[in-house]
Amino acid sequence: MIKYFIAQLHLWLGLISGVIVLIISITGCIYVFSKEITDARRKDAIYVQKTGEQTIPLSQLWEKTQKELGSESEVSWVNIYNNPDKSWVFYSYKGNKNATTYFGMVEHYISVYVNPYTATVQGKYDEKYDFFNLVKFIHWSLLLSTKIGQPIVGWSTFVFVILLITGLVLWWPKSFRSAKNLFRFKWNKNTSVYRKFYDLHNVLGFYILLIAMVIALTGMVWAFKWFQMIVYVVASGTVTPPDLSQEKSIPTSYEQVSPIDKVFEFTRQRYADAAGFRLSPASDSMGVINVNVQQKEGLYYMMHTLQFDQYSGELLKEHTFDDQNAGEKVIRANYDIHVGSILGIPGKIIAFLASLICASLPVTGFLIWWEKRKKKKKPIFQQNRP
Repeated sequence: MIKYFIAQLHLWLGLISGVIVLIISITGCIYVFSKEITDARRKDAIYVQKTGEQTIPLSQLWEKTQKELGSESEVSWVNIYNNPDKSWVFYSYKGNKNATTYFGMVEHYISVYVNPYTATVQGKYDEKYDFFNLVKFIHWSLLLSTKIGQPIVGWSTFVFVILLITGLVLWWPKSFRSAKNLFRFKWNKNTSVYRKFYDLHNVLGFYILLIAMVIALTGMVWAFKWFQMIVYVVASGTVTPPDLSQEKSIPTSYEQVSPIDKVFEFTRQRYADAAGFRLSPASDSMGVINVNVQQKEGLYYMMHTLQFDQYSGELLKEHTFDDQNAGEKVIRANYDIHVGSILGIPGKIIAFLASLICASLPVTGFLIWWEKRKKKKKPIFQQNRP
């Protein structure tokens, strides 16, 4: 009776959430190598030829880019790389929290690739309609606003975790002798269509179970604050939240050196071995200049954060990777674990294949149910014989 109940739970939860799980899995599979593909497509914009020892001051590049964008699109942040052969990327983003879909939620999202030695614009892209950005937001919220789409995706992911657990219970062999037949396909020319779907669902599902569970649980970290807090508490061993407070700038007269140039030079010297920096200007008269330091190329878990006074350019607060407790580090590494980049290209390949198989599970599960349903269906008219 218990196994029957679990089977019914697995069936109906799968039928209810199948389409959403399929969409999430396919888009996740596509997005895994988005950075590598985008870098290849934008190669001419990304890479520059070094023409001198010194780059043009950041404040001048900022002003030049702002003129390129026009008065309606303000520079929101800049990504700067220590690699001397890479351009710097300025972004302009404006959102609308009251919108119900992605296209209303993002009013504009533009990237401008600038040669830091000549101030030449290498490329300009509308990120709002970029293929991989659309894929990301389908994966994130089904192209709905975050407040509407994220709960749908989050609870579908939660259901998928239950499906993985109940699937393992249903798969579990009664004895060691019967177990050896559950790890491989047993197909021949007489194998029925039902059996093929059954094996595809069970065998592939078993092999990617642990990886699929990790991908699903890391997805839930973004979807639910309560789950993120559980992960943080378990990893850190404390219920005290991390210090995420923002400092405040003190209005003073400007110095001869632009504060933004002072901030950049300080950060570049302090983290000379880092891959790059993201610098965001102050949001208001009391706000600070925020800098995120990315220590390793393509990875986000080893991040340092700095806050600077927007008027003097003085460092107000610094929170390095070593200052973070285990909970902060785990939450920070969530993206790298989710897409497999924590293990480099091999990890991304594993995540790609696992996501592809996850996408197949709702399909093969539905086909198993459909084939079984056809077998049980009886003819409507039966001829009575004496």
